[in-house]
Amino acid sequence: MRARHTHIVIGAGAAGCAVAARLSEDPANRVLLLEAGGSDWNPLIHMPAGFTKLTGPSVNWGFETVPQPELNNRRMHYPQGRTLGGSTSINAMIYIRGNRLDYDEWRDLGNEGWGYDGVLPYFRKSENNERFADEYHGTGGPLNVTDQVGHNPISKGFVRAAQSVGIPFNHDFNGAVQAGVGFYDVTQRNVRRESSATAFLKPARTRRNLSIVTHAQATQLIIENGRATGVRYLARDKPAEARVEAGGEVVLSGGAVNSPRLLLLSGIGPADELRNLGIPVVHDLPGVGKNFQDHMDVYLTAETAPVSYNGEDRWDKAVRHGIQYLLYRTGPVTACVAEAGAFVSSSPDVRSPDIQIHCLPAFVVDHGRLRIKGHGVTINTCHLRPKSIGSVTLRSADPLAEPAIDPAFLQDPHDWRISMEAFERGREILNAPAFRDLIRREAMPGQDVKTPDGVRAYIKAWSKTDYHPVGSCKMGSDEAAVVDNQLRVRGLGGLRVIDASIMPTLISGNTSAPSIMIGEKGAAIMRAGAVV
Repeated sequence: MRARHTHIVIGAGAAGCAVAARLSEDPANRVLLLEAGGSDWNPLIHMPAGFTKLTGPSVNWGFETVPQPELNNRRMHYPQGRTLGGSTSINAMIYIRGNRLDYDEWRDLGNEGWGYDGVLPYFRKSENNERFADEYHGTGGPLNVTDQVGHNPISKGFVRAAQSVGIPFNHDFNGAVQAGVGFYDVTQRNVRRESSATAFLKPARTRRNLSIVTHAQATQLIIENGRATGVRYLARDKPAEARVEAGGEVVLSGGAVNSPRLLLLSGIGPADELRNLGIPVVHDLPGVGKNFQDHMDVYLTAETAPVSYNGEDRWDKAVRHGIQYLLYRTGPVTACVAEAGAFVSSSPDVRSPDIQIHCLPAFVVDHGRLRIKGHGVTINTCHLRPKSIGSVTLRSADPLAEPAIDPAFLQDPHDWRISMEAFERGREILNAPAFRDLIRREAMPGQDVKTPDGVRAYIKAWSKTDYHPVGSCKMGSDEAAVVDNQLRVRGLGGLRVIDASIMPTLISGNTSAPSIMIGEKGAAIMRAGAVV
């Protein structure tokens, strides 16, 4: 009997939406997209500033890490999107691709076709850029990229202050040059969030060959005779585990946490780890869950003049701003909050900028969960190419148990050095004379924290993830690789991983746009008929 679906895509996040939509463009394909979360019905998803309120389990996995030895053994909050669009439905909408040399490094590690010249066409294919139409940017693609409607005075002050300390203005971080300071492009359309779901799934929903099932958490891949033939999943409206079969291929697009998690639950991974959990070994693949990497933020805050976004969500102001947004598409509701940023180098010897600095015109402490009175600014500083390598493993064979997430923050001494340098660069901008008309005083850690030991103690207590996990199913040809350059799982048929987990190294910037590119390129590879 013929399988109802030719392709099953697991995970409707940044890459998964792109894969499912592109595969369904071919009427010969019958595509099933499974998403563990629900629909993206929540109005807060689509109002740009609404993401600051999207913290609950209806849209967020709400993971936490294992204790981090270099960070006071903290179990760190680790948000990941759990709804149509995945993290693109709850992120700050920043459109950054990374540096061209990041992708050339992928190519040089043995991944033919994944250098910058090989990925740029897929960035351009997905893009409808309202500012640019040149060799770097596309128009007419499904993903709308634009300027934010307006910028807070603090964001403008940050850009001036950075220039005053020698950082040149950059009008396009995704063009010829990454270094400099400027305002971020955002994924918005008509001043509404543009997620991977609104960009790719919404136009495809009417296709009869695309089925989308929400509240469907995959629990196990079905492997028969060395080939993936289907998926078992738990559905909210079904008392027992459901099973679906694919006549063609199964695609994992769960992201850097959930893709290795499902492989391990299915008996695909390091054999000894699986046996220790009582999971039958289906395919010994040592690299599954390894090579896990993430960016870590060290942030400063300062009290400011009363022009920040703090307090603008008070009920009476929120009502006024909501009416302004609905009538005129202006005001604080349009904000991505992280409106401006900078890419700088820690030293002249690095091959490209290795520090990113965000300016958030508000107090944003502990992921915004700690409310602080008054007006403020948060300067996030991030080391872009950490050497610390972590892992994603299982705690048990229970498919509903939270995985053990270990980003291994700061376990390499190099990361300590660059993170402290990034902190000082952020503080230099904060203290620049060009910022004095807006800055009242540094609040965290405060000017009394000046010694290296004091800064280290502060970093240990207050740093956090920058929400960019990658690498746990890395692409390559070595024994630690999980997929090849066609994104096929090594040693198995009918199974691919297409998401941020395939990145062999962490890119120098935000990971949403690169994840969408991976979805675009992965779907194109599949449609080209590569041998499976």
